Amino acid sequence: MKILIVNGPNLNLLGTREPDIYGSVSMEDYLKNLKIEFSNHEIDYFQSNIEGELINRMQENDFDALIINPGAFTHYSYAIADCLKNIQKPKTEVHISNIYKREEFRQKSVTAANTDGILSGFGMKGYRIALFNLTS
Repeated sequence: MKILIVNGPNLNLLGTREPDIYGSVSMEDYLKNLKIEFSNHEIDYFQSNIEGELINRMQENDFDALIINPGAFTHYSYAIADCLKNIQKPKTEVHISNIYKREEFRQKSVTAANTDGILSGFGMKGYRIALFNLTS
């Protein structure tokens, strides 16, 4: 199975960005471990700070399942929500922090309704849990 992990804006700073919220491990380092643990599957990764680039990547349709952390786009990107609505494959939304314990504007996800499930507040382990779910 080929799984695409897509991360939105500012998630390129994982490991250094607000480590008290997002941890001190970079996505690249965490991804290395995921690829070892899920070596029977192909894991592709894409990150962008640009909404249209995220949509273009997901519309390439070269994967079997999707894990998305839309970052701040979670709260207002109807364009990404529409893109997710049109992807007829298993898809999970992941958030490193618990968005429901943060500022009020972060407690609403306009994208989650177009995914099969949402993981929020498990730290970087959320990606692992999503992969486990998609590959089981």
